[in-house]
Amino acid sequence: MDLVFALVTDLHFGKEAGYDGKLRKLTSQAPGLAAKFVDRMNEVIRPELVFNLGDDIEDESRERDLERYGQCMAILSRCQARVVHVAGNHDRIHLSEPDLLQFWGRQGRFYYSFDHGGVHFVVLATHETQDVCVRIDDEQLAWLERDLSAAASRTIVLMHHPASEQDLSHNRWFYRAPHLGKIVERRRLRRILEASGKVVAVFNGHLHWNHFDLCGGIPYITVQSLIENLDDDAPGRPAAAHAVCRLSDERLLVEIEGNDPARYQIELSPTGAASEHP
Repeated sequence: MDLVFALVTDLHFGKEAGYDGKLRKLTSQAPGLAAKFVDRMNEVIRPELVFNLGDDIEDESRERDLERYGQCMAILSRCQARVVHVAGNHDRIHLSEPDLLQFWGRQGRFYYSFDHGGVHFVVLATHETQDVCVRIDDEQLAWLERDLSAAASRTIVLMHHPASEQDLSHNRWFYRAPHLGKIVERRRLRRILEASGKVVAVFNGHLHWNHFDLCGGIPYITVQSLIENLDDDAPGRPAAAHAVCRLSDERLLVEIEGNDPARYQIELSPTGAASEHP
């Protein structure tokens, strides 16, 4: 039987947000879109796991961010599936690691791993210094290498920022600042993932588009933002995007639903890793 899991990212509860003088994030629609996502998960898809890949708020102030992050968590907590959270860069501007962990009901660190349904899941924590760069620290990379070495099963990796080599020259958010769309240590990170021979796919958000990359035999899948405006300006049309994934022994099928759909089918080798051959 397939393991079914879902992903949603970049919900951006909060103030209106534009770019280049145009309305880009339909933040006012975030609560309604999030509620519709939860309803679809509960009534139609019924996944075992839901991954929230971060940027749940459009940062404004500590008081406002606490309120809006709590609002987002309250809606997502209605999922009948287990909900797993990842920290995004907007989430961390005014809120601390203890703040977010308390919302998640977790103790420990932002990065961790767990096993479910015969699959090993790894949640990584990237950190963006505002307007400077995106990093993943040495301690976490060393932990990742040990974790993958000990993992007994095929692995899915979840993170907010991408670790692939995407060309961002046509991305409406990062064409002027591609360094804020890519992790500095991404090549080292990919070498660790490749060396394990266990990674089926890596999922991320952050870039507000759908994208598929194959690096070293591993698929890197970027999921579109829930609230991205698909039109050029106001009044706008939300992407309402989320991904539904079905993992079997033979393949991983990723279907991005909403107003900006995409579909990726990844055939798996007998070891469980993605195959580079048809």
